[in-house]
Amino acid sequence: MQTLQKKSFKWNQFCLAALTEIKNKVTKKLNKSNGNSIINGFQIKIFNDDNKVTNSFDEEITRIKGDIPIDLDISKGSRFLFISFDQSKFSNGIHKYPAKFFPELPRWVIKRFSKEQDLVLDPFTGSGTTNVEALLLKRHSTGIDVDPFARFLTKVKVTPLDSAELIFFQKKLLKLALDYHPSKVKDKDIPKFPYMEQWFKGGITLELAYLIKSIEALDCNQEIRNFYKVCFSSIIRSVSNADDNCTRTVIRERLNKQVNPCDALKKFAEAILINVPRMIEFSNIVPKKIKVIIPNDMDARNMNLKTGTVDLAVTSPPYVNAVDYPRTHQLESYWLGLANGSLAQLKKEHIGTESVSVREYCKLHKIGIDEADAVIKLIFLQDPRRAYIAYKYLYDMKQNLIETYRVLKKGGNYIIVVGNNRIRNHLFENWKYIKSLAEIIGFKVETYFASEIIRHFIKVPREERINTDWVLVLRK
Repeated sequence: MQTLQKKSFKWNQFCLAALTEIKNKVTKKLNKSNGNSIINGFQIKIFNDDNKVTNSFDEEITRIKGDIPIDLDISKGSRFLFISFDQSKFSNGIHKYPAKFFPELPRWVIKRFSKEQDLVLDPFTGSGTTNVEALLLKRHSTGIDVDPFARFLTKVKVTPLDSAELIFFQKKLLKLALDYHPSKVKDKDIPKFPYMEQWFKGGITLELAYLIKSIEALDCNQEIRNFYKVCFSSIIRSVSNADDNCTRTVIRERLNKQVNPCDALKKFAEAILINVPRMIEFSNIVPKKIKVIIPNDMDARNMNLKTGTVDLAVTSPPYVNAVDYPRTHQLESYWLGLANGSLAQLKKEHIGTESVSVREYCKLHKIGIDEADAVIKLIFLQDPRRAYIAYKYLYDMKQNLIETYRVLKKGGNYIIVVGNNRIRNHLFENWKYIKSLAEIIGFKVETYFASEIIRHFIKVPREERINTDWVLVLRK
């Protein structure tokens, strides 16, 4: 076990000074307007008409701030810049998640294409934004994801909690943070996972172990405990040695990242001071008798749901070769006990995975869409592995389209939000290929439109950056 850092000074005084330091910071954050969205990747020119902008390609875009009008004219090929004000509102803001929905889009989809008491499905639920919005709009929902971290986070975000209990245990955890001392952590309290000593300084490891131990020991129901575990998870990357703003969990020496003693305690205190009010606000407006189901044993390609039972499906699937979710959340998953050892098998289960074998990519594969196969062939000539990854992504998305078509009611809609990629300098237009696959399966393409991406939690190399999402509106 690492040295316990038994300092001669009084730890409770050190912690008190550190936690006092965050009070003004938290107050400012809670009072800050949510209206300052970040526009990323585009040079925007604003005309006199406040709702009209153009991107760097001189394509005209309609800008919409906040909630999207339910009767929005969405003619084929139209382009929009949606300015989100709600990315941190309610339970949506309790944990960062790469490439997640901004709430206004699924909210608009659910309002426009379903009615109260309908069943909404998100087969790639991710951080659960669709399920949160469906719940608040009085629609039942099911969220499916192969990733245990995504399922855990979503379950917490859709579970209303008792306000008095939240505040009681918030105060208790703050007091426990003040009472921290390295000697209170034993070797058995520290989880064992690959390269821990590389990811965390010894003192931070002890602080994290103390915090998760304190949460586990709370005399409360599991739902309250899980909420505080998500608050704990939300600080892990920031107190690690890894780059805070990268899709992969990597250490970049050139960043010279500074993590100081007591940082884990301070950041956890800040997280619960900010997130408890968010969860209370959410819990106070959640309608009763609306069900949210997050099954542990389903896959978007093989959903154990009854045929013709879903009223609306809406999702933002993974991008081919874009985000390695198990690797992105590996530290959080290890600390929460959702993973141990190698993540190789979990990576293979993800759509868009890069975990493929030579046996699979030694020959050229075709999906049956001429335009897609032509690009896959060009990629294959340069990089057979990348070509297979692109093919496998489309194959898996085809399986999802087949399954979603099966579970939808006749006349039900499937709305897919997906962007394009550039693979080995070849433009891979995911949305066009998925649209063609959907038509082959039997979907009618009602319309499609572009949504310019306005915010990234993660840094992406410029040549690989996805600046536009395409929204496909399909109907069975």
